[in-house]
Amino acid sequence: MSHTRGKVFLVGGGPGDPDLLTLRGAQCLAAADVVLYDYLINPNVLAHARETAELICVGRHGRDRILSQDEINALMVGHAQSGKQVVRLKGGDPIVFARIAEEIAAIEAAGVPFEIVPGITAALAVGSYAGIPLTQGDAASAVALVTGHERDDKPQPLDYAGLARFPGTLVFYMGITTAEHWAAALIAEGKSPQTPVAIVRRVSMPDQQTIQCTLATVAAEIKQHKLRPPALIIVGDVARAATLHDWFSARPLFGKRVLVTRAAHQAPELVTQLSALGADVLVQPAIEIGPPDDWSPVDHAIKRLPGLDWLVFSSSNGVRSFLGRLLETRDLRALAGLRIAAIGPGSAEELSRYHLRADVVPEEYRAEALAESLKSEAARGARFLLIRASRGREVLAEQLAGQGGHVEQVVVYTSRDVATAEPEILSQLAAGKIDWVTVTSSAIARSVVRLLGEGLRRTRLVSISPITSGALAELGHEVSAEAKPYTMAGLVAALLAAEGK
Repeated sequence: MSHTRGKVFLVGGGPGDPDLLTLRGAQCLAAADVVLYDYLINPNVLAHARETAELICVGRHGRDRILSQDEINALMVGHAQSGKQVVRLKGGDPIVFARIAEEIAAIEAAGVPFEIVPGITAALAVGSYAGIPLTQGDAASAVALVTGHERDDKPQPLDYAGLARFPGTLVFYMGITTAEHWAAALIAEGKSPQTPVAIVRRVSMPDQQTIQCTLATVAAEIKQHKLRPPALIIVGDVARAATLHDWFSARPLFGKRVLVTRAAHQAPELVTQLSALGADVLVQPAIEIGPPDDWSPVDHAIKRLPGLDWLVFSSSNGVRSFLGRLLETRDLRALAGLRIAAIGPGSAEELSRYHLRADVVPEEYRAEALAESLKSEAARGARFLLIRASRGREVLAEQLAGQGGHVEQVVVYTSRDVATAEPEILSQLAAGKIDWVTVTSSAIARSVVRLLGEGLRRTRLVSISPITSGALAELGHEVSAEAKPYTMAGLVAALLAAEGK
């Protein structure tokens, strides 16, 4: 996308799950200078935007003033006329009940170029995520998308008589607050009060909710369950209980909220695993990973590589940091003749991304086991360079030296505690709304206890290893589950087992 001239991209953000954003939508967000987004957009969708992009929420019920359509139009046009790339990010698909005609009219009147990027509209998502086949054999050969909230100045109101006779499925958008009106109107025009209805709230999100009822009872069900938007209402025979195939909420961790506390750049791996199992995953990093305060010791160690026997990595962070620095000035031939040890499969996998294979990976992923694996080498007086963080246990260095090895250490990255937690995370913990907190290192254990305070006593902790569990116990917190093996996959398996899954 050229930045020599401003342009507006009207992008559909999908129904809620950030993974349902289209590739083109992600491309537009990555190149945008300004993003105007609806309040229902999942915040994780905005992660595709550049850090320098200006993000403008056009309104949030109960918190901020909702911008008028004229104000939104003026912002789009104004930014584009100043030469900026503007994304107008809408929930679902931009041409389905999204007032796009008014926005296009304003854009065209200003002579600003634009592009429309489709998204998955909620009606199509609800069929898949709630397991409701909107079309099905004899039950429904057609689908009608219907607004439950008409504008007062609309010259032609909805034809409820025609909708009552419609030979298929009706899907109501924005119909929660007006259900009593449109349900009564359909019944008055001859549609059976016993017509099956399914109300699906927050489709494709971890707290998706489906309620089955009938056309006669839909308004009462909404009132009884105190349902609020966003929700879709499916009316027709396809909403019968016998037709539902709800794979989404049948996932083993559906309805569970899990807090991931790994460093920001490492969190996605665990988030992906937990989300795929249905968990509602929140992220609050407990530590921050950064470069060393001074690279000169690392550079000096790189120059001494020819005089060493072993390069020992105790974390994947160490692999990335050390090899990244090495490749800035040299290449992998600098490692010729060296043997490599990794503390566990995570570090070994990171090495493989650099086309390197670890010579030693202990079966038990901890410093003591790695030292034991290298015991015979150390006894022969081998020369070891330990790649490490700015803080951590000294067990590996002490045991290798005690066994006769010549040990050097070099700090290749810093590990610092995050100073404060997000207020929303603390609030949810205090209210007991977080089911699990993951703890994946001793450093994270210590930081989490300080960062989250007494709220940790209103949730359950899953630890990656006995060492981490011990660090938590020393601080007065017992774990409810512990990984074995000591990997991210092992941690997820331990959590599932604790949930009886």
